[in-house]
Amino acid sequence: MSATFWAVLPPIIAIALALITKEVYSSLLIGIFAGALLFNGFNPLHATETTFAIMGEKIGGNVNILIFLVMLGILVSLVTKSGASRAYGEWASKVIKSRRGALLATSFLGMFIFVDDYFNCLTVGTVMRPVTDKYQITRAKLAYIIDATAAPVCIIAPISSWAAAVSSSLPEDAGINGFTLFLQTIPFNLYALLTLAFILWIMIADIDFFAMGKYNEKTLATGKIDSTGEEATVICGAGSVKDLVVPILFLIFSCISAMIYTGGGISEFSFQAISDAFANCDSSASLVLGSFVTLIFTFLMYIPRKILTFSQFCESFVAGFKAMVPAIFILTLAWTLSGICSEDYMNLRGFVASIVNAESALSLLMPAIFFLIALGLAFATGTSWGTFGILIPIAFAIFGVGQMLSITVSACLAGAVCGDHISPISDTTILASAGAQCHHIDHVSTQIPYALSVAAMCLVGYLAAGLTQNGWVGLGVGAAAFAVFAVVMTNKAKKAS
Repeated sequence: MSATFWAVLPPIIAIALALITKEVYSSLLIGIFAGALLFNGFNPLHATETTFAIMGEKIGGNVNILIFLVMLGILVSLVTKSGASRAYGEWASKVIKSRRGALLATSFLGMFIFVDDYFNCLTVGTVMRPVTDKYQITRAKLAYIIDATAAPVCIIAPISSWAAAVSSSLPEDAGINGFTLFLQTIPFNLYALLTLAFILWIMIADIDFFAMGKYNEKTLATGKIDSTGEEATVICGAGSVKDLVVPILFLIFSCISAMIYTGGGISEFSFQAISDAFANCDSSASLVLGSFVTLIFTFLMYIPRKILTFSQFCESFVAGFKAMVPAIFILTLAWTLSGICSEDYMNLRGFVASIVNAESALSLLMPAIFFLIALGLAFATGTSWGTFGILIPIAFAIFGVGQMLSITVSACLAGAVCGDHISPISDTTILASAGAQCHHIDHVSTQIPYALSVAAMCLVGYLAAGLTQNGWVGLGVGAAAFAVFAVVMTNKAKKAS
């Protein structure tokens, strides 16, 4: 059943059950076990062995990400326990005078933290929750803003872990530098660009619609914050705003420095040298190094000034770990589901590759086809990196070097990010929920209509780009589709009010 239609069944089962039951853990486990049963000819013992073999392999391969999450959870607990988060919330409440200002500040912070989407999701939520709570911005809306300024920003940022992943996806004999190709895709990555335009529009216009609008009305009517209730950290210190801002800035600096270090360093200060270092870096190891150094820095910042006592500092280790347990558990299950769909087992990507190769004659429609396939594959597997890792080489095999390669690779990246954005089993979707402390299914169900609206605009743009073989035409058509959508929805909102 490998590389056949049956390969699609495990993620479909997991996603359908999650949306129907609103219970993620059991849904993922059932999807994983269903895939293991299919792979092992419905032998339950071998299926169980396969499940836990994949889980162990995935945990081992992603252990740096898990360590980073734990250390980031500890850092979040520290700044909360110190009173720094409360101090920032009080300061921001004085500076930010409106709901619109709180939304814009959240999105700009998300765009600023472009180094890595994991770091983005957890940091923005921690910093902005007190401010968004004050202006009765629901946690689902906060989670959407966090999610929409994570991967969509990273995928168009030359200095990011995502740029490194895309750069390494080309075959070695491609005849074009992977980083150069990545730079060429930036202006044609319609999903990333239109998503950023979309969130700025709904914040400036201060409107919500579809599932998000209904959810906001229902939640605000109760007068309660729709939190997961995980923020009951006892505040022990009298920290100030700088006790939050300085550690976060140091974390950004240390993570960037660690990426340059693991990428081989730079012999001379130039854009090309820095770009090469980022392209060759080990992003997960860099995040571990950066977060560990930041914890040491925070210790030296807090303890001598008696912001926290030594015992209070150590208590945050356990509290930070506990806060990350739900995200770690879901990530582990999501990685395992991705593993059962990999080439060594059900080979979902092989099935997709056979479909794409069979349709390679339709060259003018390839950007739109690649966009849809990447969207579906990333949605089903919860991974965008794995999606463009398989589709980019296929795009190169079809087009070689040229304008159509740039357009089609852009479509691959856009579709992968879109599918990752709306997938309930995506790591960034899970971490956006964790960062906003929003119920995961609430986040997924409210953001899907927004993301699919942008995806429809992208599809129109990529159809135009393929037919004209001009990426700029596609960008213009996509922008025009967004403008029409914005006008229509704004007018509806005005009539409704």
